[in-house]
Amino acid sequence: MGKKVLLFGDIGIDDIVALIYGYLNENIDLVGIVTDYGNIPREKALATVQYLQEQIFSSSEAQRTAIIAGAKNPMTAETVEYFPEIHGEYGLGPIIPQNIQDGITFENFFRIIDIINQYGEELYIVNIGRLTSLATMFLLYPDTMNKIKEIIVMGGAFWVPGNVTAVSEANFHGDPVAAEIVLTYFDKVTIIPLNVTERAIVTPEMVDYIDRMGSIPIFKPMIDYYYNYYKKRDPNVQGSPMHDVLTLMAVNLENMFTFETYPVHVVQATKGTERGQSIADIRSFGNLAKETEKEIKKHRIAFDFDYKLFFTNFMTTMTGQRF
Repeated sequence: MGKKVLLFGDIGIDDIVALIYGYLNENIDLVGIVTDYGNIPREKALATVQYLQEQIFSSSEAQRTAIIAGAKNPMTAETVEYFPEIHGEYGLGPIIPQNIQDGITFENFFRIIDIINQYGEELYIVNIGRLTSLATMFLLYPDTMNKIKEIIVMGGAFWVPGNVTAVSEANFHGDPVAAEIVLTYFDKVTIIPLNVTERAIVTPEMVDYIDRMGSIPIFKPMIDYYYNYYKKRDPNVQGSPMHDVLTLMAVNLENMFTFETYPVHVVQATKGTERGQSIADIRSFGNLAKETEKEIKKHRIAFDFDYKLFFTNFMTTMTGQRF
């Protein structure tokens, strides 16, 4: 059995590829999926994950994975904007799932506590969407949350362009309040930001090969849809960035990344370019407002990664063939 992972996601195309990767990789054991608002509404996200379990992944492991209804709205109390032009109506690109129960409304959020209590220090939490649900757990159960082994978050952009504003990445921008709560209350978050995820590119040639040799028929139509969006936005783009897959890889492939550790702050502005901006404090003397260095929370940030290792691991997992 692989490492125990509880995945929080907002169920767009790259989230679904991360789920596919997680189910196919023998070194990962997905014990729960928390489905949040974000790329699509929470109800459609729940329906999509149910569809994936019932019609795409037939293994007993997939059937055991808990589906948990996460946050429906951000802590900023704003109306949520969705992105069907990037991810499709159900987060599956052009695919509309058949024979699924749409508009699922069950509420089982506190099943997260059962999972944490069951696995404790074995459990990795990987957050690849907005951080609202994860922040809620820290507000309600701070002691329980500190039982887990590690939190790995896809979010932020440090001294590189954002993908929502000039400086802000989508997950931190979507709920900056939640992002700041998680970074404030957990001792050491591993952050996988746009600095590396924008370069985790899957080319059309890789997609075609996976389609021929792999076992997941929805993969190519999803990624083609995703790539077409990026190609229209930037004709020079060479492929589709796998933000969320790269983040999940950090559970087992820590050596793939180059990390630095700094205090991190997320800008809480409600409007403007700077909303959700992630700022790493690189000053050697730290924050002068703090009495001692010990009080300053520092988080690990990935600034570089080994693309060859990413390519090899991704293609091997997705095709079942060794690269």
